[in-house]
Amino acid sequence: MKSLLINKSFALFLLVFTPFLLISTAAAAPLDKVKPDTRCPVCGMFVAKYDVWITQIRYDDSIVFSFDGVKDMMAYYHNPAAYNGQAQAKISEIWAKDYYSLKWLDARQAFFVVGSDVHGPMGHELIPFSSKTAAESFLTDHHGQQILVFDEITVEIIERLRVGNRMKSMEK
Repeated sequence: MKSLLINKSFALFLLVFTPFLLISTAAAAPLDKVKPDTRCPVCGMFVAKYDVWITQIRYDDSIVFSFDGVKDMMAYYHNPAAYNGQAQAKISEIWAKDYYSLKWLDARQAFFVVGSDVHGPMGHELIPFSSKTAAESFLTDHHGQQILVFDEITVEIIERLRVGNRMKSMEK
């Protein structure tokens, strides 16, 4: 009788909590496909045209914003209100693509090369890598200036990279 009660209790537990587990883990991934009419909230470019450069921010409520590169994603990240976004504290996921493998990675765990001879859709760009070794190799091969981690990317660095690369209609 006791084991039957335990089995019923466990079944009830699974019935009640499984949907919450599925919801919380289902969102932990970037969008695989971006609609052709999706625009970067920072510069206004159609991001689907630049698939290898797409980055994404997902909020707690599952709203996803896509960007045409790390630079614009970081401009948004540092000041979402300037682009009609929600508070930074509500951001749950930040995604970028490793430059070499094109696999999605958690941007907060990535290494970024600044000042290389490789440009993104809007000019100078932060180039993301999943490993420091790959970033160091790229830095050497492409005359990069520095390797940064996510928390080292400041507003000042983003503004230096954005100089001269803003679309007239999107300037803030």
